[in-house]
Amino acid sequence: MYEDFRVTDRWSGEELHCVWKGTVVAIATRHADATDIRFAVNERPMWIAMPNVAWIEFKRRTGFVITDYAAAQAAGRFLKTIIENGYDNGREFYTMTVDEVIENVQAVVDEAGSTRALPLLPVINDDVPPESYAGHLPEDQVA
Repeated sequence: MYEDFRVTDRWSGEELHCVWKGTVVAIATRHADATDIRFAVNERPMWIAMPNVAWIEFKRRTGFVITDYAAAQAAGRFLKTIIENGYDNGREFYTMTVDEVIENVQAVVDEAGSTRALPLLPVINDDVPPESYAGHLPEDQVA
């Protein structure tokens, strides 16, 4: 879905390859009440900040929690949308509103059918789907 996708920049027509790289709780890194989702966009870093209060509000509105997979997918969907709408590609950091988080999480869950159907993370190797690791990393395997 949105952990590894290609999108065309609205203004330049350039094809951009976006790959999820990690999720960081920003309280520790920048003393912000947010969760930062990092992507590589044509190998340049791009961060999508999601306010942590969105997790509380989503639970209050729906009764469900935002999983790590859903958060990464929602940030990727948001990134794809802003690129298609002509984002300022000089920026390295974007902040979502609570409503944008809720809207994007709901959209990716609706698109997938359930949170269990969301693609697994991390993207370990471009040639091997993460699902093939089934809960363990390559270095965990015994030869």
